[in-house]
Amino acid sequence: MSEPVAGNHNDLFDIEVQFEVVTATLEQADIPVKGLFLNADAGFDSKAFRGSCNEKEVNAHICFNKRNGNTDRDEYFDQGLYDHRYSVERTNVWVDSYRSLLNRFDTTTESWKGFNPLFTIVGF
Repeated sequence: MSEPVAGNHNDLFDIEVQFEVVTATLEQADIPVKGLFLNADAGFDSKAFRGSCNEKEVNAHICFNKRNGNTDRDEYFDQGLYDHRYSVERTNVWVDSYRSLLNRFDTTTESWKGFNPLFTIVGF
């Protein structure tokens, strides 16, 4: 998980730096990033981000963003596999619904990060 960034930003804001932080954290934990699979939505469809994934040899399975123009590209994309992201997105919404109840306590980065395991324990 990357650190939250203050402000109203799109998904690609500072993505190369955030991706480097996340992959470095995995590598510090002796989890190799080479060959990992990344299933991302169209908000992450950019040449720069795909390039970052290729440099780390991460398999980027990113939905094509229609706003970028040509969606008939050579990159592999499987709609059925992409549709499995729903369970992850549903979980994120569930966690955020708890957060909206406790937002007055959620004022620092540490509290934001600390509530995620707490919500996971409470929900399961």
